Amino acid sequence: MAEYEAVLGRDALFKKSTLDAADRESLLDIYLALCEWTKVYYLWRPNLPDESDNHLIEVAVAGGAEFIVTRNLRDLQNCQILFPALRVVSPEHFLKEL
Repeated sequence: MAEYEAVLGRDALFKKSTLDAADRESLLDIYLALCEWTKVYYLWRPNLPDESDNHLIEVAVAGGAEFIVTRNLRDLQNCQILFPALRVVSPEHFLKEL
Protein backbone atom coordinates (compact mmCIF):
# COMPACT_ATOMS: atom_id res chain seq x y z
CA MET A 1 0.00 0.00 0.00
CA ALA A 2 2.79 2.39 0.91
CA GLU A 3 4.51 1.83 -2.41
CA TYR A 4 1.31 2.48 -4.38
CA GLU A 5 0.84 5.68 -2.39
CA ALA A 6 4.41 6.77 -3.10
CA VAL A 7 4.18 6.10 -6.84
CA LEU A 8 0.78 7.77 -7.20
CA GLY A 9 2.23 10.81 -5.42
CA ARG A 10 4.92 11.35 -8.06
CA ASP A 11 3.42 14.17 -10.10
CA ALA A 12 6.05 13.84 -12.82
CA LEU A 13 4.71 10.38 -13.71
CA PHE A 14 1.25 11.81 -14.35
CA LYS A 15 2.04 14.91 -16.43
CA LYS A 16 0.05 13.53 -19.38
CA SER A 17 -2.71 12.09 -17.21
CA THR A 18 -6.11 13.68 -16.70
CA LEU A 19 -6.04 12.51 -13.07
CA ASP A 20 -4.95 15.07 -10.51
CA ALA A 21 -3.55 14.15 -7.09
CA ALA A 22 -7.02 13.99 -5.49
CA ASP A 23 -8.29 11.72 -8.29
CA ARG A 24 -5.31 9.39 -7.85
CA GLU A 25 -5.91 9.27 -4.11
CA SER A 26 -9.58 8.40 -4.68
CA LEU A 27 -8.58 5.68 -7.14
CA LEU A 28 -6.21 4.19 -4.58
CA ASP A 29 -8.94 4.30 -1.91
CA ILE A 30 -11.31 2.40 -4.22
CA TYR A 31 -8.63 -0.17 -5.03
CA LEU A 32 -7.76 -0.69 -1.36
CA ALA A 33 -11.44 -1.11 -0.47
CA LEU A 34 -11.51 -4.12 -2.80
CA CYS A 35 -8.29 -5.68 -1.52
CA GLU A 36 -8.23 -8.56 0.92
CA TRP A 37 -5.85 -7.92 3.79
CA THR A 38 -3.49 -10.82 4.46
CA LYS A 39 -1.52 -11.31 7.65
CA VAL A 40 2.05 -12.38 7.14
CA TYR A 41 3.31 -14.58 9.97
CA TYR A 42 6.73 -15.38 8.57
CA LEU A 43 9.42 -13.76 6.47
CA TRP A 44 10.59 -15.61 3.41
CA ARG A 45 13.80 -13.98 2.35
CA PRO A 46 14.04 -14.69 -1.36
CA ASN A 47 17.19 -12.51 -1.34
CA LEU A 48 16.47 -10.47 -4.43
CA PRO A 49 19.19 -8.12 -5.67
CA ASP A 50 17.18 -5.15 -4.32
CA GLU A 51 16.34 -5.90 -0.67
CA SER A 52 13.32 -3.60 -0.79
CA ASP A 53 11.65 -5.92 -3.36
CA ASN A 54 11.69 -8.98 -1.07
CA HIS A 55 8.40 -7.96 0.56
CA LEU A 56 6.55 -8.39 -2.76
CA ILE A 57 7.46 -12.08 -2.86
CA GLU A 58 6.70 -12.50 0.85
CA VAL A 59 3.20 -11.02 0.58
CA ALA A 60 2.43 -12.96 -2.61
CA VAL A 61 3.44 -16.26 -0.99
CA ALA A 62 1.52 -15.48 2.23
CA GLY A 63 -1.58 -14.59 0.24
CA GLY A 64 -1.40 -17.65 -2.00
CA ALA A 65 -1.02 -15.56 -5.15
CA GLU A 66 -0.39 -17.24 -8.48
CA PHE A 67 1.00 -14.10 -10.14
CA ILE A 68 2.86 -10.91 -9.46
CA VAL A 69 2.00 -8.59 -12.34
CA THR A 70 4.63 -5.91 -12.90
CA ARG A 71 6.68 -4.13 -15.51
CA ASN A 72 9.65 -4.52 -13.18
CA LEU A 73 10.43 -8.11 -14.20
CA ARG A 74 14.19 -7.70 -14.00
CA ASP A 75 14.23 -6.79 -10.30
CA LEU A 76 12.01 -9.72 -9.29
CA GLN A 77 14.08 -12.41 -10.93
CA ASN A 78 17.04 -14.35 -9.55
CA CYS A 79 15.54 -15.31 -6.19
CA GLN A 80 17.72 -17.57 -4.09
CA ILE A 81 14.53 -19.30 -2.87
CA LEU A 82 12.19 -20.38 -5.66
CA PHE A 83 8.42 -20.52 -5.40
CA PRO A 84 7.23 -22.64 -8.35
CA ALA A 85 3.55 -21.79 -7.82
CA LEU A 86 4.26 -18.04 -8.11
CA ARG A 87 4.86 -16.47 -11.50
CA VAL A 88 6.20 -12.97 -12.13
CA VAL A 89 4.80 -11.67 -15.43
CA SER A 90 4.23 -8.47 -17.37
CA PRO A 91 0.72 -6.99 -17.60
CA GLU A 92 0.56 -8.02 -21.26
CA HIS A 93 1.46 -11.61 -20.47
CA PHE A 94 -1.05 -11.71 -17.62
CA LEU A 95 -3.86 -10.52 -19.92
CA LYS A 96 -3.00 -13.30 -22.37
CA GLU A 97 -3.27 -15.80 -19.51
CA LEU A 98 -6.80 -14.64 -18.73
